[in-house]
Amino acid sequence: MQENNKRTQKGRWSAGTSGNSSGRPVGSRNKGTLFLEQLLDGEGEALTRKAIQLAKKGDLFALRLCLERLLPPRKERVVNFSLPKVTEAQHAPAAFASILEAIGEGKLTPGEGELISAIVEAQARSITAGDMDRRVSELEKAKEDWENPRQ
Repeated sequence: MQENNKRTQKGRWSAGTSGNSSGRPVGSRNKGTLFLEQLLDGEGEALTRKAIQLAKKGDLFALRLCLERLLPPRKERVVNFSLPKVTEAQHAPAAFASILEAIGEGKLTPGEGELISAIVEAQARSITAGDMDRRVSELEKAKEDWENPRQ
């Protein structure tokens, strides 16, 4: 039996692979969905008008359906506010202060502020890790130079 390198040590498939190499093609559509689309083809306008009529008569389900189509759930939006660059870990507090100010002024929702704060925190951690790596390398080189002085 041939060893398969796409499995993890626990015998599971690694992410993005499966045991069926000739599996479902990317972008293929569900047969049931295609059937329903053909069934409703050309009826969309009539069904929409009926849903609106029912909603106007007080049918709460039809009203919710109409509103969900007119005002779908809000997706992410472009955020326009001034955020200082975080190129050093010491810049993070200023960035957090500007995020708090934007929330207070209503330019950002608390959820958006939380998400942006997490990004700033990740950036600061990344910078700190890079600085630590650089400093350790410098210390190791200094130790090596001290232990093996050039003559």
